[in-house]
Amino acid sequence: MLVLAVLSCREANAAVPVIAPMTESQKQAAVFLDALSIPSPGEVFAALNKSSHPNWAALITPAEAPLTTDRSQLALAVGVMAANGYIAVEAQDGQQVKNIGREMMTSAKALGVSQNLMGRGDSLMEFAANDAWDSLADELEATENEVKASMVEQKDHVLVTLTSAAAWLRGLDVATQVVLSSETLQGASLIRQQELARRLSIQLDTLPERMKHDGLVSRVKATLDNVTQLLGSHPDSIEAERRMIQQIHDSTSGLVKEILSSSETPAAAASAQPASPPASAASPIAAVTSSVEPTKQ
Repeated sequence: MLVLAVLSCREANAAVPVIAPMTESQKQAAVFLDALSIPSPGEVFAALNKSSHPNWAALITPAEAPLTTDRSQLALAVGVMAANGYIAVEAQDGQQVKNIGREMMTSAKALGVSQNLMGRGDSLMEFAANDAWDSLADELEATENEVKASMVEQKDHVLVTLTSAAAWLRGLDVATQVVLSSETLQGASLIRQQELARRLSIQLDTLPERMKHDGLVSRVKATLDNVTQLLGSHPDSIEAERRMIQQIHDSTSGLVKEILSSSETPAAAASAQPASPPASAASPIAAVTSSVEPTKQ
């Protein structure tokens, strides 16, 4: 899924501590369990930069780690916050990167996988303080992968599936928001990943029965199924495609908010259907229409 970055050299910034890379066994475990070829949020956002010029600062969503003991929700939150970290990097907002890094460490600690991650957290802070944006993006990816490797080591490999799905869904949430802010739906091809959504949904079917029937996990599964169906449609006009993308955005955005909710029993968890806003509600895209500058021809 994610390119496993080796970050042993930091010649560009001697003030930044060098953090030992993951061991080869850790890498192999993460690669084995991350069998799906899932683009990282950073890769998706880099591709969006080529089709449009998003105002990433307007797309940052400050968020705190959920106050919960539910391990499934914590694993999902790690994925969402990792994606949020990439947004902050694109916006070159060092303070937000630091905030998100601390929240990721909070969730990792609650999962019991933070023992080997404190150095990573310190490194994220240092890179942000020194505006080392390329190194910071690599460190975010390495941190996410090391969380997953730690899950594997303590026999929690099923949580890796949830973290991966949540990171991709948060990336889709942001990508659809950017695309909808363009009159011509620039970048729409980037979200056309029906097979990926379908395979992620199938992957959730392999979770233990108790976890599969968890309200929030069921909601993730329902959202993936909904996205799969929508991406399989063939809109016959740009307006029909806009409506389809809006539906994807609404379902993923609602799910992300639920993942980061601090309620032990998230609202709407009893329903497996993605929530849709009332017809009278204003579109969430309207507030960020100016957040994307058209690509200059």
